[in-house]
Parts: sequence; C-alpha cells; structure tokens
Amino acid sequence: MARKEQRRPLPTPQSERLESALEKAMRRGDFDDLPGTGEPLDLPDTHDPDWWITQRLAEGDVDRDALLPVVMLLRREFDRREDTFAAMSSEQEVREYAQEYTRRVHQDRRDHPLQAMMAPDMDPETAVRRWRQMRAARPAPVPAQPVPPPTPRRRFWPWGRRA
Repeated sequence: MARKEQRRPLPTPQSERLESALEKAMRRGDFDDLPGTGEPLDLPDTHDPDWWITQRLAEGDVDRDALLPVVMLLRREFDRREDTFAAMSSEQEVREYAQEYTRRVHQDRRDHPLQAMMAPDMDPETAVRRWRQMRAARPAPVPAQPVPPPTPRRRFWPWGRRA
C-alpha cells in the first residue's frame, strides 16, 4: 500500500497577495504593539463551540433579551402593559397599541404553531378600560404657580438715547 502524501492546495493569486501583504506588514512591525501582546490567551478548560457568544454576554456587548424567543418577549411585554399604558396619553393610542400587540401575537402563533407556550391576546376595549382606571386613580396634577410679570429693566444710559 502506498502512503498518501498530504498535498497542499496550489496557491491562488488571491492567497499569494494576502500572504505577501501579511509578510510586508510583519516586516514593517504593524503587529508589534497590539493590545494583549505577550499575554496568555484566556481559554476555557473544556471545548465550547459557543465560546464567542459566552464571552460577549459576559462582557455585556449583547442584549440578553435579543436571544429569547419571540413568545417570551411578548409575554414580558404583556406583563409590563400597565407601565406602557401609563405612558400613553389617549384612548386611541391604547387601542392601537393593543391591536398591534395582538397582531404580533397572532403572527408568532402562525410562525410557530406547535410551541407549547403562548402569549395572551390583548383586547383593545379591556386595555382602554384599564387605562381609564389607571388615569382615574392617578393623583390630580398640582397647578403650576403663576409666573410674576418681569420687572421693567432700568436703562443703562440715564439721559436718553444718543444719536
């Protein structure tokens, strides 16, 4: 049996150009003062194929909510609906929000018909009733103190205008 030799692929013009650029940069010293030069790499003890996302999460570069399924985000939004209602100023705005939320819930149900967890619908009329209750329970705003009229300024030049 003949031994198979490991053959390197033939260099392409692109790979030759890349190797040449790297060699030139190394001769110029472009890589000499990079951060972390000479320091050991912080590698885990075991192999983790998702090491890069774990590292990004630990550094706080990635929003953890972006990794959650849509149904979880919708359920969180439903749980925080009263805070959202409190920021709204009209019944129409509350109705539109409830309709948009329910549209997103139905879209998620169509996209994932077999998922076990489901986000609840939000009835626009129930949302408006809750918004009215919250507005009625809110303390009345304190009227602002009237601003006194400004005092007339004294003229700088006491003898009138100069021409």
